[in-house]
Amino acid sequence: MSSSINGYGNSASKVTTILPVNPTRIGNIVLDSADENLLDNWDIEWDDSTTDTSNLRLAAKQLQESNIPVAFPTETVYGLGADATRSTAVKGIYTAKQRPSDNPLIVHVASLKQLRRLLAPGASDSSRTKSIPDIYKPLIEKFWPGPLTIILPNPQDSVLAPEVTAGLDTFGARMPRSILALALIKLAGVPVAAPSANASTKPSPTAAEHVRHDLDGRIDTIIDGGPCDVGVESTVVDGLSHPPAILRPGGISIEQLRECPGWEDVVLGYKDAAAEAGAKPRAPGMKYRHYSPRAKVVLFESATKPPDLDTVLYHLNSPKSFGIIRTKVWPTGFGLKSTRPMETKNSLPLDAVNGTKVTPTKFINGIIRSEGPQRGNSITISNLLKAMDQHRIPISEQLLVSMGPGDNEDVDVWEINLGEDLEEIGRGLFSALRELDQKHVDVIFVEGISDDLGSVAAAIMNRLRKAAEVIIKAP
Repeated sequence: MSSSINGYGNSASKVTTILPVNPTRIGNIVLDSADENLLDNWDIEWDDSTTDTSNLRLAAKQLQESNIPVAFPTETVYGLGADATRSTAVKGIYTAKQRPSDNPLIVHVASLKQLRRLLAPGASDSSRTKSIPDIYKPLIEKFWPGPLTIILPNPQDSVLAPEVTAGLDTFGARMPRSILALALIKLAGVPVAAPSANASTKPSPTAAEHVRHDLDGRIDTIIDGGPCDVGVESTVVDGLSHPPAILRPGGISIEQLRECPGWEDVVLGYKDAAAEAGAKPRAPGMKYRHYSPRAKVVLFESATKPPDLDTVLYHLNSPKSFGIIRTKVWPTGFGLKSTRPMETKNSLPLDAVNGTKVTPTKFINGIIRSEGPQRGNSITISNLLKAMDQHRIPISEQLLVSMGPGDNEDVDVWEINLGEDLEEIGRGLFSALRELDQKHVDVIFVEGISDDLGSVAAAIMNRLRKAAEVIIKAP
C-alpha cells in the first residue's frame, strides 16, 4: 500500500481500522451482592452473538499479543493502551505518539484485585489487602471508578515495564468509569498503560475520528464508543507526600477531594507553565507543552470586557481566516464588526454530528443484573454503573467580519460557542480546538474563564495555558 500523509505531516503506511462498539450490546454487568467490595467482584455476562463483543475481543487479543497499542474510549478522553507489563508493548505507545520517554504513563485497572497484584506481586491474595495506602481508601470509595489517578509506590519486584514509570519509583493508577474501558481491560486480563490517544503535544482526543486524524497508520485499531463524557483528563493526586497534593487538575475538583478524610488540606502541586528544563515530571502533563493545535492559540484571560481591536489586529498578522472559541457571550465580538448579524447563543444546537441528533447512551438500563439483595457501598455502585451520556461535538459557525473602518477586505471567522456550563466547556474544549484547526485558520482566539469558579475551571484553564502561544492577562 502506498504511503499517505496524516493531518500533522507524518508518513502513514497503512490505514487504521475503527471498530464500533455499542456498550449496551456487549452483555450484562453482574454484581455479586453478597460481597461488600464491588470493585473487586463484578463481572460481565458476555453476549457473543454481537459484532460489538467480537470487536472488543479482537482489541483485547491485540493488547495481549501485539506490540502496537490500541486506542479506546474512557470517560475522560480516548486512551492509547498497551500491556503495562511488557516493555516492547509500552514502547509502542511512545513510538506511535512520538512522546518523550521521560513522561510517565498512567496504569488502568479493572478491579482493586488487579491493582493489589501490581503493588504486591509476590504476595498471596490474603496478604495483599493492605497494599493500597490507607490515605487513598476514602478517595477510592467515593470516586472510583472515575476520573481520578492516584500516585502509588512501585515495588522493587514490580511487574510493570520500566517505561511506564519513566525512571520514577512511583506510578499512577486509576480505574476508569467507562464500561468499554473496564470491559476491554477485563477481557485482556492485563493492566493497561494508556496516555491520551493523540500525537504528542496535540489536543487530547474526545472522539474516535480525533484519534484517526492524529494516528492513522501508526496504530492498527481504534475502538469507537462515541464521544467522551468528561472531556478533560483525570485529576492526578499524590497522597504519599505531606500534605497530599494535586499534580494535575481534572475531572475531580479540589473541593470534592477536601470532603474526604485525610484530604482536608490537599494543596496544588502543579504550575500551569511547563516545568523547568531538566526536571522530572511526577505525573503526565506536568512538563511538556500540550493540548496545542496547529494554529496559533491566543488566550484572553477572564476579563470584564473583550480586548480592543488593536490588540486583536496585533496578533492576526493579516490572516485570511481565524477562529474564536467563546466560553460566555460577549456581544461585542472581540471588538470585531460583523458584516452580517452575529447570533449570540449560550449553547450549541443538539444537531451536532452531520445534522443528526446524538442520543444519550445509558448503561444502567437493561444491562445490569444483581444477584440477591443489594448490598455494598451505594456510591461505588453509582460510579460503577453510572450512565455516560454522549456529549455533542462542537461545531463552528462561519461569520464574515470587516476588520475596521476603511478596510473593505472581509475575513472569514469561524466561531464556536461552548456556552456557560463548566462541564459542557470541559467536554467540548479539545473538540473545539480540533474543529477550528481543521478549518485551517491561522489564529485561534479563546476566551478564558476565572479560576475562581472552581477546580473544573482550573483544569480547563490549565489546558488552555499549555496550548496557548500568547496569553493576554485581564485588564
